[in-house]
Amino acid sequence: MEFNHVSVLLDETIEALNIKPDGIYADGTLGGGGHSFHIAERLSDKGRLIGIDRDDDAIKAASERLEPFKNRVTIVKNTYENIDEVFRGLGVEKADGIVLDLGVSSHQLDSASRGFSYMEDAPLDMRMDRCETLTARDIVNEYSEQDLYRIIKDYGEDRFAKNIAKHIVAERSKAPIETTHELSDIIRASIPMKVQKTGGHPAKRTFQAIRIELNRELEQLDKTLDKMIDLLAPGGVLAVITFHSLEDRIVKTHFKTNENPCTCPPDFPVCVCGKKSKGKALRKPILPSEEECEKNSRAKSAKLRTFTHI
Repeated sequence: MEFNHVSVLLDETIEALNIKPDGIYADGTLGGGGHSFHIAERLSDKGRLIGIDRDDDAIKAASERLEPFKNRVTIVKNTYENIDEVFRGLGVEKADGIVLDLGVSSHQLDSASRGFSYMEDAPLDMRMDRCETLTARDIVNEYSEQDLYRIIKDYGEDRFAKNIAKHIVAERSKAPIETTHELSDIIRASIPMKVQKTGGHPAKRTFQAIRIELNRELEQLDKTLDKMIDLLAPGGVLAVITFHSLEDRIVKTHFKTNENPCTCPPDFPVCVCGKKSKGKALRKPILPSEEECEKNSRAKSAKLRTFTHI
């Protein structure tokens, strides 16, 4: 199917990046090239855009979409976790802006065969990079009950995590759990009916948890934000769009630490730790407008945070 993804908070992100025509920019979650297109069209041929993604479908779609700007665009198959290695390989030292649009894309959710969605029946997959060997099926059928409980509780923030993990283990003892609908039915049976009537789709949180675990989404984000800030040129901007509280909490924490890294006790008259601020974070996240939320329901949970390097 055609790679279709509506970029959330697009205008706000482009404005925050304050793009210089001859600047160097990186899109660490290239996707279908939505944000990248609007960055590239603002660059001159002296500017440069580096697009990074681990999904072959995304790379193919973005390559086609960005074809008019091929002289100023470089696309690399990798994860944003390795952005420093990508920069070194391209001879780039610093960027004037970096953007991350986190989470799963509309295309990945809508492509039934990818196994991201509980709405369509498909093999349990959920790999963002289909060259990887571990799949959602492996997690569901091989993780211990304790580990399933942990990821559903921590990454899905589901109060019925213990019961869901218990039911998964009981059902897989009879036969392996192979498809998204099989897993969805097991989750549904684990949650009280009165909760299901008011709490949205019962499988949503568990599917999110498995996807995050499989693709190491929070781990990568936590490991990479400081690195990205260090890769910014003076005045450079890191713009991160999150879609749930776990991502947003990580971004907020790293931005705050980089703005005020001092570890001295509050009662010290002067700083003696020697740790200096690297820049300034936007005080409050930018949220999508009501109009955008009406047009794209997936925008409702989005938040944009920015950090500007000194």
